[in-house]
Amino acid sequence: MGSPGAARLQILDVFRGCAIVLMVVYHFCFDLAYFGHIRADFNYDWRWLSFRAIILSSFLLTAGASLGISAARGLNPHRFLKGLGEVAGAAVLVSIASWLVFPRSWIFFGVLHCIAASRIIGLAFTRRPWLALGTGVALILAGHIFRFPALDAPVLRWIGMMTFKPVTEDYVPLFPWTGVFLTGMWAGNQLFLSDRLQSLRRWESRSPAAQLLAWAGRRSLMIYLLHQPLLFAAFYAVRTLHG
Repeated sequence: MGSPGAARLQILDVFRGCAIVLMVVYHFCFDLAYFGHIRADFNYDWRWLSFRAIILSSFLLTAGASLGISAARGLNPHRFLKGLGEVAGAAVLVSIASWLVFPRSWIFFGVLHCIAASRIIGLAFTRRPWLALGTGVALILAGHIFRFPALDAPVLRWIGMMTFKPVTEDYVPLFPWTGVFLTGMWAGNQLFLSDRLQSLRRWESRSPAAQLLAWAGRRSLMIYLLHQPLLFAAFYAVRTLHG
């Protein structure tokens, strides 16, 4: 879910790979609950909500950082549009698939939708990293503090700041989550340009764990699209075999 035009910094790939592992663990537990193997409240239990927030923040921070690095290097329009098209196309597939499986709680604006929209918004900040940081913090605060009944309208729910949580399997509105993306843009800019962060920029590890996480991080979109259907199919097969 990073930007194809971004420098291949292993530290970013590893960080994104860690987010992928946490996401698979989260969805594995979700499927355990869905098929009745455990009891868990993913909608209101603060522990699960916090776990989800950590995962989402990790993806949006790294997606923003990738764009920030690409911008610092000199944004390649072709690569940007190619990456944007891949994420937007994947978001459409997620919406269609979720509507087929969960027609009453389909995903109309999940993490991929938010990343695609945030990339477009982020273009306004490619040469203004500190403005990206300030705007990002403002969006995060606004998304947690303000509630507007007018934004409860179905056509506006992707913005956020609603008075209630909509019925959907994944809800990642612009407020506050684009704020996390913009904060990541600032972080990516600093990581690429700051002399004080050279050690992080140049960090590489040949350990099997780091290599595996980096591999997963480079293929995060593919893993995101495939892991839940595979998990769901495996749980369904187990339930069918055991009656």
